[in-house]
Amino acid sequence: MALAHSKLTAQGQVSVPAAVRRRLGLGPGSVLEWDEDGKAIVVRRVGRFSSEDVHRALFPIAPRPRTLAQLKQGIRRYVSRRARR
Repeated sequence: MALAHSKLTAQGQVSVPAAVRRRLGLGPGSVLEWDEDGKAIVVRRVGRFSSEDVHRALFPIAPRPRTLAQLKQGIRRYVSRRARR
């Protein structure tokens, strides 16, 4: 059984029924994604990016792993340089 029905306008626009908007949490400016799943077309709300996704996009190269001793040495070096200013 269908959740709701919509009509396509002459300009190719579709109204999203209120029940569907509420269920998907859609509001003005929401972005919908259209995807093909076999013979069906699936419409879904585009998810928001997590902070991890944004970090990976900004910093694609992961830093190399360091030991605790290396981290402490780096901090000591930074603090001593900063104190010399």
